[in-house]
Amino acid sequence: MTLREGVRRLRADDPETGWLVRIVLSALLTWAFLTAGPASPGVRPVLAAALAGWFLFVFTDHRRPLLARPALALAAVLPAIAASRPEDASSLLYLYAALFTFVLLPRMPMWAILSLTAVVLAVLLTGLWLAGRGPAAMLTQPALIAVLVLFSLHRREYRLRAEQTALLLEQTTRARAAQARAAALDERARIARELHDVLAHSLGALGVQLEVAEAQLTEKGDTEAAAARIRQARRLAADGLAEARSAVRALRDDVPPLPEALTGLIDAHEVAHDAAVTLGIEGDRRPLSPGAEVSLLRIAREALTNAARHAPARPVTMTLGYLPAGGARLVVSNPATGDPSPGGLGLVGARERVALIGGTLEAGIVDGEWVVTAEVPA
Repeated sequence: MTLREGVRRLRADDPETGWLVRIVLSALLTWAFLTAGPASPGVRPVLAAALAGWFLFVFTDHRRPLLARPALALAAVLPAIAASRPEDASSLLYLYAALFTFVLLPRMPMWAILSLTAVVLAVLLTGLWLAGRGPAAMLTQPALIAVLVLFSLHRREYRLRAEQTALLLEQTTRARAAQARAAALDERARIARELHDVLAHSLGALGVQLEVAEAQLTEKGDTEAAAARIRQARRLAADGLAEARSAVRALRDDVPPLPEALTGLIDAHEVAHDAAVTLGIEGDRRPLSPGAEVSLLRIAREALTNAARHAPARPVTMTLGYLPAGGARLVVSNPATGDPSPGGLGLVGARERVALIGGTLEAGIVDGEWVVTAEVPA
């Protein structure tokens, strides 16, 4: 391991219970044990056992925590036995180091911390009482341990909250990234759907007309019928160009207000098919989402196309209602003559389109009229 990598690991380590702190405390405890003066009988074996428990914790914590945590607890309890003797002050150093480390260990349960603190206080008070220490000692030393534990618990709570805040921030960042990705995928799907609807419908119909015109010229020599087909192909191309422009405006969120768009669509239909169309607006006007407005506009265009095909020159009634709870409903009706059901897949595609934004589309005969009803959410 290089020096730079070692420095990087030390910076990323826990600043309170990590390897750097453990190395410093190990050196300090070893120095205190080796340089301590004459001790009371039995004290040095107790401190040696506490030091052994400390080193057992240091070397096994990451690999065998079930062995390391009891060893650290033993390293805190044993010095409490010798801390009652005033000439053995180094015992308090062992006690404070082990207890402080135990409380601050990550994922240490609270019951274990309180249990160890209670055992340490009980052992310390028992030793002070047996040693005949006065009330001042029996109050001061347990009070210092209580303050140490409370301070450590405060630091522990602060660290836990900081970790939870960092985790919440990371989760929020990931959620925002996922939301942005989902929005991008949704936008891509909308672009693909718009282009597919425009190109598949317009180019498919245009290809059919040109194919028929070619057959009439090459096989039948009927120039008039071929010219009519070519004129129909030109109209389809013009309609496809208009739909392409509408799709581009929708993709750029530059869709005109729905009533104005419907008015323009109706004007073009009346000129092309010499049929009266009545438009009614109900409810308070409000802007809808671009997807909802484009869907209703496409449904209106498909309904007018079907009306011109199956009920030519017959009046059409169109009603746009803004719902009180949000959203809008579009109803297009015309007299049902013959088979009013559309021969193509226009309404099928429109139903799929409106379903993608949570809307519904129904079409059928009601009281002798072919009625198309579409409803979209806000």
